[in-house]
Amino acid sequence: MVKGQTSKMLLAIEGIDGAGKGTLCRELLAVVEAAGVRAAALSFPRYEETQFAELIGRYLRGEMGAITEVPVRYTALLYGGDRFESRDKLLALIAAHDLVILDRYVASNIAYNAAKLPEAERPDLIAWIEQLEFGLFDLPRPDLTLLLATSTETADRLVGEKGARSYTDATRDLHEANRDFLDIVAEVYGGLAQAGGGSWLRVDPMDDAGNLRPPAAIAEAVWEHLSFSETL
Repeated sequence: MVKGQTSKMLLAIEGIDGAGKGTLCRELLAVVEAAGVRAAALSFPRYEETQFAELIGRYLRGEMGAITEVPVRYTALLYGGDRFESRDKLLALIAAHDLVILDRYVASNIAYNAAKLPEAERPDLIAWIEQLEFGLFDLPRPDLTLLLATSTETADRLVGEKGARSYTDATRDLHEANRDFLDIVAEVYGGLAQAGGGSWLRVDPMDDAGNLRPPAAIAEAVWEHLSFSETL
C-alpha cells in the first residue's frame, strides 16, 4: 500500500486478553498514517457505545454467572450484536479510508466461545457464529486477520498492568481471571490461524532472546508485511 493508492483493507487484530492488541492497533495506526495512508481504527466491544456491549460488560463482571454457566450462543449473540449495532459506523470507516484496523473482530467471538466447548462440538458453533455475523448481520469479512500470539504467562502479567476499564472496577474481568480458560482460547486461535492459511498472519511479540519486542517495532514489521501484500 502506498500513498494515493485506492485499494482498501480491513485488518483485524486478534489475541487473548493482555496480548497487546490495543497497543499494537494504536502503534500501527500511527505508522500507516505517517506513511500517508488514510487509516482508521475501531475496537470491539464498543463499551458505553452499544446496548449489546452494556450486556457484555455485565457478563464480564460475572453478573450473569460463571463462564460455564452462560450459554455459549447467548454470549456469542451479545458480541455479534455489538458489531451489528456498529455496522453502519464500520462501513462508513471502510468507505472513507484505505485501511481500517480492528482491535478484535469475529474471530474473537469464535475463539472465546468455542473454547468453552468440547473439541468435537466446536465446528458447529464456529459455523453458527460465522453465519450469524457474516451472513445474518452481513458484516464485512476481514481481508487479513493478525494473530498476536502472546503467551498466557506474558499476557497475564500485562493484564495486571492495565489501567481502569469503563466496564469493570476489578483488576481482572471474568475471562482475564481464568488462566486455564485463556490457555484453551489460545489453542483455538492457533487452530483458526492454521486453518485460515494466507488470510491470517501470526506475529510473535517476543524476540530471539525471549524478551517482549517494543510495540513500535512490531508495528513497523507488520506495516512492512502489509506494504508488500498482494491484497493491498
